Amino acid sequence: MAANLATLRSQIELALAGRVTAPFKLRDRSVENVSTGISEVDALVGGLPRGALTEIFGPSCSGRTSLMFSALGARTTDAEACALVDGCDAFDPHSAEAAGIDLQRLLWVRCRNLEQSFRATDFLLQAGGFGFIALDLSDIPRELVHRVPLDTWFRFRRAVEGTPTILLVLEQEPHAKTCASLVLRMEAERSRWRGTLSTHVADFYRHPFSRLLDGSEVRAEVIRSRSQQGIRADFHDGRDPQTRDDKSIVFETSEILNF
Repeated sequence: MAANLATLRSQIELALAGRVTAPFKLRDRSVENVSTGISEVDALVGGLPRGALTEIFGPSCSGRTSLMFSALGARTTDAEACALVDGCDAFDPHSAEAAGIDLQRLLWVRCRNLEQSFRATDFLLQAGGFGFIALDLSDIPRELVHRVPLDTWFRFRRAVEGTPTILLVLEQEPHAKTCASLVLRMEAERSRWRGTLSTHVADFYRHPFSRLLDGSEVRAEVIRSRSQQGIRADFHDGRDPQTRDDKSIVFETSEILNF
């Protein structure tokens, strides 16, 4: 019996050679989480998991880019090499630098279409050496992203597993299914506006309704998480956390006007 088991084990290891390393060895499933740079989101999900795929999705102006900028800022501040695969060449370096991202530690990969974006991400994952890789598909029509085969997401998941890399994907809708260890839905709630003129300026009477966007309140909701569920918190204007539910929080963003 023991001889048969040994023979079977050898056959399985031979069949999986080059594809699966040590198939009978129990892998350490402990996951290191790092800060997103937003304390409310960290309290909710415990941070972004290394060696895993994270999806951030929502409509335009939902705060998804603000969350990505914050995470990139936190990683580059910690002197990590980061990469941004820009699916539609929409990245603004000036806004990113004003948001706290160290551009000297960021590789910006400018792409024109979905195929280039996935090829670049695949190459970066295989190359290694990056602590954070962001794939921004938020400006690519969701119908196109929906056509991406599921095995592509599985390939990304396998490539990042067991590495110190964080793979973050920005989209309009989630598409990676169970390949994503963390999925967050972003939604803008209330915008803050400020006047452009003081009341003692004569032109105030000619343009009484001129306003500038000062920031927004954004809700982040956990759709899937394989790690801790976080705490019950709701943050507004720096006040104490308020009990809400254990799957969503609200945080504030600020518009970057001076750069």
